Amino acid sequence: MAPASDHPGSTPVAATSTPVASIEARDSAIGKLFAVLLAGEFAAFHRLIEESAMAPDVRSRIAIARMAASEVGHFDRLAEKVEAMTGLEPDQAVERYRSVFDQYHRATTPKTWYEALVKAYVGDGLAADFYTELADMLPSDSRTLMAEVMSETANSVFARDQVRAAVEADPSIKSALVLWGRRLLGEAITHAQWVLAAEEEVTDLLFAGATSLTGVARFFDVVADKHAERMTDLGLS
Repeated sequence: MAPASDHPGSTPVAATSTPVASIEARDSAIGKLFAVLLAGEFAAFHRLIEESAMAPDVRSRIAIARMAASEVGHFDRLAEKVEAMTGLEPDQAVERYRSVFDQYHRATTPKTWYEALVKAYVGDGLAADFYTELADMLPSDSRTLMAEVMSETANSVFARDQVRAAVEADPSIKSALVLWGRRLLGEAITHAQWVLAAEEEVTDLLFAGATSLTGVARFFDVVADKHAERMTDLGLS
């Protein structure tokens, strides 16, 4: 993407200045990125509530409710930023991108409580991993917001503890949960790639400075490595 000063007849711009057109393109891309994340938080909240119906006891339902509450907090902070940067109301932003998240959750609907727990823990971790990697590619003001609202919540620790205890008590459930964890990662990467393919501005923002394929591949390799570590935490390596 050529800077505005490269166009014939334009006035040279000092090396320390950022062309207005570049600033506008960057802000537009950041606004779209935050709108995508807003739709993701909306979907995560509702799926956590739905999947909590499989919880075997009130304590587990309360733990899931706490995770859902943290998603609402993230949603509210992102909604402020999206409206300021794009002029979109929260519902408009969610409607624009919700289909990709609905497809992800339909493809990863758990059939058992332990699958729901793995999804809660891995999903929380995958979101944090995606956001951590994305934050490194953003300007400082947007990076601050990303770090504030997208950190991994401590509320998912209960899921890790329950899964580890269940696998230790009944090793026969391990293989199925290992496969489930791989499916969660595969679906998350596939759907993230769909978003990147649909939003070229966002891809250019995140992976400028490296060839597109190399930058995207490195990004997903890091996410996959962190996912493997998290599966080990669950006792599912």
